[in-house]
Amino acid sequence: MHGEYKVVGGKMVVADLEVREGKLADVRISGDFFLEPAEALTDITAALEGLPAASTSEEIITALDQGIPAGTALVGFSVEAIAIAVRRALGVAKSWRDFEWQVIDTEPMAPAMHLALDDILARDVAAGKRPPTLRFWQWDRPAIIIGNFQSLKNEVDLEACERLGVQVVRRVTGGGAMFVEPGSAITYSLYAPAELVGDMDFAASYAFLDNWALEGLKGVGIDAFYKPLNDIASPKGKIGGAAQKRYAGGMVLHHATLSYDMDAAKMMQVLRIGREKISDKGIASAAKRVDPVRSQTGLPREEVIARMIGTFQTMYGATPGALSADELTRARALAAEQFETEAWLTRVP
Repeated sequence: MHGEYKVVGGKMVVADLEVREGKLADVRISGDFFLEPAEALTDITAALEGLPAASTSEEIITALDQGIPAGTALVGFSVEAIAIAVRRALGVAKSWRDFEWQVIDTEPMAPAMHLALDDILARDVAAGKRPPTLRFWQWDRPAIIIGNFQSLKNEVDLEACERLGVQVVRRVTGGGAMFVEPGSAITYSLYAPAELVGDMDFAASYAFLDNWALEGLKGVGIDAFYKPLNDIASPKGKIGGAAQKRYAGGMVLHHATLSYDMDAAKMMQVLRIGREKISDKGIASAAKRVDPVRSQTGLPREEVIARMIGTFQTMYGATPGALSADELTRARALAAEQFETEAWLTRVP
């Protein structure tokens, strides 16, 4: 049995093994990682040898933690990465190619509709009604989308929003507020089975689920990298951020927004970006946090999105998809019942 796992921003870990009488046997761990001392590789394989084939990732990690001598340096990989490779060899840890993905590039829609679609599609994937999906959003108006747990009055200048025609909505995921206008941002959602990130901790799953986007950005000339917990950045500054929600039934909603050509002056009028947040970034002006994709690529937004979709399809074998009439109908109802209501928007005043 053979399993591979590429650590995002790190090295490849390969597990080759057999199962005899329900236990791991002839375990061999290899890869392009660094390990000091090198003799610790024997300790790693010894810790895995004889483990029940039904071991959970937590049980494999515990065995490795107990079997690897203190002071051993695992560089470019981790015990979690070893556990994932082992479970992939056993066929119990899923990779992207184990699922049939669809890609949808939606028409311009109201912010509340996009938020409702996130919830509808996430639940449909969890219920097996829709395949795992990547969806790109198109905005039909300027908007601020605040995080589920943010205070409305602390984050948003409502008078400025009314004056400038900016709609404010609240999403179901945590994280910070984002300002968007038609053509100014690249927003996408992943509706992924929880099995895909089942052996990862919460932080590792962020970088893993956005790795294809980093590759897509590199393909258009941006030296993109992940800055924990949830920022996508380049040497010239922050590009965007991601957020997640885990659903019952085994589904992960992961979405991100990247700045393409953001109006920093307008953003500063409608968002109350506190001095503490600015100082935490080590910068003097919040406007400097906006580093548009356009300035680093010189490409039209539509071409950047097309290339990102192409990267996803090449890496994971996705096919084009579309929203169904039923999905749109249910999303309109949910938008009216929840995301367009004052009660939802002001749930954290």
